[in-house]
Amino acid sequence: MKVIICTIKENAWVAKLAARNMRSRNMAIVFGSTINLYGVSREEFLANTGWVRHEVCHVRQYRYHGFAWFLLQYVWQWLKVGYYEISFEKEARLAENDPSVMDGVRIL
Repeated sequence: MKVIICTIKENAWVAKLAARNMRSRNMAIVFGSTINLYGVSREEFLANTGWVRHEVCHVRQYRYHGFAWFLLQYVWQWLKVGYYEISFEKEARLAENDPSVMDGVRIL
């Protein structure tokens, strides 16, 4: 099994921008294999198993679809159907309860 390495970046400007857009006090947003956080510490994020699985699912989606294609499709769906109806978000919400999403994943 190939290992998937994820990194975490705290207090990321891109996550701050997303938090403002979503009107949320804390945020995680993935680009490639980096989970960008805002308003939450690494420790708080890692303690929330469902949230970690959700974001790791996005890392897996990037790997499967490729960086540019995933991002293009994500933005297109967001504009077309809205955030909560994006197919990638639906899949990630299901992953929150699926321990297997963490198989082969290392978070640095």
